[in-house]
Amino acid sequence: MSTEPLPVALSASAARRINEIVANEPKTKFLRLAVEGGGCSGFQYKFDLVENAQGEDLVLERDGATVLIDPVSLQFLGGAEIDFIDDLMGASFKINNPNATASCGCGTSFSI
Repeated sequence: MSTEPLPVALSASAARRINEIVANEPKTKFLRLAVEGGGCSGFQYKFDLVENAQGEDLVLERDGATVLIDPVSLQFLGGAEIDFIDDLMGASFKINNPNATASCGCGTSFSI
């Protein structure tokens, strides 16, 4: 068994929210996180519900929740944490990414 830490962490609150979301979806079991070009800061996070993992995906599991990240996106997410925030401003997934040198006000796009 490897004791090496995973390159991306999943918070307990994010795991709870993922479990709530997929419980209402009959076919989807996983949340896919991807990094794409675009957004106001250069790159943006994209979340999708998917049925299956791809061969080279990083599979993050916590408390029954599963997040998939493709190898290209993983290059931009090393050391990041996927969190879920529910406060007065609203509820959303938040990526705490140490690689981002700047981000937009809404937190969905970033630059490196």
